[in-house]
Amino acid sequence: MDLDATSILGHISHGVGIVGVAVIVWGVLVSLVTEVRVEVASLRGRGTARDKILVRQELGASLLLGLEFLIAADVIRTVVQPTLEEIAILGGIVAIRTVISYFLHREMADTWRTTPPAG
Repeated sequence: MDLDATSILGHISHGVGIVGVAVIVWGVLVSLVTEVRVEVASLRGRGTARDKILVRQELGASLLLGLEFLIAADVIRTVVQPTLEEIAILGGIVAIRTVISYFLHREMADTWRTTPPAG
């Protein structure tokens, strides 16, 4: 099987994209399990608002990391097929994902600043 540089970069791009999706899915699953535990603790009178905020922080961090991997996959994919159309599509995708990342990060920072201290 003869692989050229374009084919190798295509496979790498695909792999990086899969890693991005896996990071997001893993973060959602972990956050879901943690949220269920927090809700059960809350029903028993042991949960706090801080616990719920921490779950959101963990989910937000996973989403941000996953988006970064997806942006990297798009950049690699464009290197493989550097047509004007692909570059324009990449620009749009990166712009949208960057805006999403910015506002998600900003919300996480605001939430963290207003989180009541532990204890």
